[in-house]
Amino acid sequence: MADELPYKPRPGEIPTDPGVYRFHDAHGRVLYVGKAKNLRARLSNYFAPLRTLHERTRRMVLTATGVEWTVVATDVDSLQLEYQWIKEFDPPFNVRYRDDKSYPFMAITLADEAPRVMVTRNHRIRGAKYFGPYPKVWAVHDTIDLMIKVFPIRTCSDSSYKKAMASGRPCFPGQIGRCGGPCSMTVSIEEHRAIVEDFVAFMSGGDQRFTKQLTARMREASAAMDYEAAAGYRDKLEAIDAVLNKSALVLASDTDADLFGIAEDELAAAVQHFVVRGGRVRGVRATTIEKELDISGAELVAQVLERTYGDAAPADIPRQVLVPERPDDADELEQWLADRRGRRVTVQVAQRGPKAELMKTATLNAQQALMLHKTRRTSDYVARTQALTDLQEALGLAEAPLRIECYDVSHLGGTNVVASMVVFEDGLARKDQYRSFGVAETTDDTDSLHQVLMRRLAYLDQPDADERGTGDEAVLDAEADVVTERRRPRFAYRPQLLVVDGGRPQVEAAARALRDSGHEEVALCGIAKRLEEVWLPGEDYPVILPRTSEALYLLQRLRDEAHRFAITHQRKRRKRDIQTVLAEVPGLGEARIKALLRHFGSVTALKKASPAEIEELPGVGPKLAAAVHAHLASG
Repeated sequence: MADELPYKPRPGEIPTDPGVYRFHDAHGRVLYVGKAKNLRARLSNYFAPLRTLHERTRRMVLTATGVEWTVVATDVDSLQLEYQWIKEFDPPFNVRYRDDKSYPFMAITLADEAPRVMVTRNHRIRGAKYFGPYPKVWAVHDTIDLMIKVFPIRTCSDSSYKKAMASGRPCFPGQIGRCGGPCSMTVSIEEHRAIVEDFVAFMSGGDQRFTKQLTARMREASAAMDYEAAAGYRDKLEAIDAVLNKSALVLASDTDADLFGIAEDELAAAVQHFVVRGGRVRGVRATTIEKELDISGAELVAQVLERTYGDAAPADIPRQVLVPERPDDADELEQWLADRRGRRVTVQVAQRGPKAELMKTATLNAQQALMLHKTRRTSDYVARTQALTDLQEALGLAEAPLRIECYDVSHLGGTNVVASMVVFEDGLARKDQYRSFGVAETTDDTDSLHQVLMRRLAYLDQPDADERGTGDEAVLDAEADVVTERRRPRFAYRPQLLVVDGGRPQVEAAARALRDSGHEEVALCGIAKRLEEVWLPGEDYPVILPRTSEALYLLQRLRDEAHRFAITHQRKRRKRDIQTVLAEVPGLGEARIKALLRHFGSVTALKKASPAEIEELPGVGPKLAAAVHAHLASG
């Protein structure tokens, strides 16, 4: 594979102005859209040596056949244009958003002659004012039932309203006290409109004036010995208290803010959006994001805000947005939001106090949502069965692959080569059966893969042999944190499918291992990072699975888990190697070795340190510092 992309622009071609860029494939489809304050500096990151790119970024630039850019006047313009292009082209490598559910809202149809309060999931009612979203439908109905006791507005359907107004007879909900509109024949259209405005004012900020007014009227009625009226005001006050208690006071009563809790891993992110109005959480929306490209936490926050407010009405944009990490272009985002809202908007990180506590709550909810998202598809029996059935059909297998083993090779510049084996049974990860292999001598990745598979397949002929491995096959625990030496059962179990991380060369190397070991009955495939192609041995063309396929999702999880496990083991080996080297220095014990690595932060920094800098560590004298420096330099 060439280390330089054929469509890389010539030096000096890319301007240094702010702008928006888009990568496209050979058919002109836009693959990715991004913005930059400095186009040349930003795009140079994509044209770095391929081996240095994150695997998802590498897959995107290899899929693309060209890149274009548009220069704009300001950073705010670039933000606006990026959002428009993402909406227009729906690029597959930009983050993919999916609401976890269709949330119910309370809507007041202000465009109607007599506005009606209703429960709806339709966000496009002309002229409607929305409150929520609410987590449950019954929560909206309960709120409406309490609110119409204080603000009796119309609840009946449009057909009932028209019939009542035409006939002069109250609508049925009005007859039983469930509708307070003009159709109940108790108020005029103008009087009803005033009540609706009070309803909206209260729901928008929990206006305390209503509580004060009702309290004053209750006392006046009681003083006048009009106890029936006083009881009515008391019941309304209790209804208001019930509504306010449903939405606990968490911030100052004048706080209008949106708060975003985010939890993420390499593949996905979960967002919890808390809508705070009048100091109370008025609604919560959960969103799951599929990350097709490697992006930082700050970039993710910026994209979440763009997506949330891109089509929002000005009234739905608060004066304060609280985020877990301030984006690099936060100033431009604030200007963009202010332009849309018509008033100032701030984007801030909650540092302390009640806002920070609420952020912890939102983040905890996001972490739980991310865990559910990751396990839902694999823990759901129907989804797992569908994935295995789809995989059986796509690969032409005689039976569904109930045990799948996936292999990945990792190295550091051709040295310190390790390989990983992860196991999925019935679509679920079996972390107690993961294995890692050290490869002492090898020529390339395909040779390493052949060696590892030969060693693993040898156990299929020895079902009763000692199953601890061959000594250099260290086993990590479920979180890949500790190397253990206990016996691992079922290593002799026969897999129905072997998966390798890679394309045609890796698959052919694995097929050669199956032939050499005499186990060609085991099915084999490889998943290539470039286009998520699935390669079969001896085939000239790959199998292309739909991007929404459960089978592809399962293969991606296998591949990513094998990659994670291999990288984790390699890092631990590198750390163990440097500790072994340092242990050879006379007078340097385990405690001082850990202190040295902790003090300098990395092996590279320690190797670059002078004897004087090493000597700064407590307990390390001039002679020991000189010995450490000399030993590392000689190695």
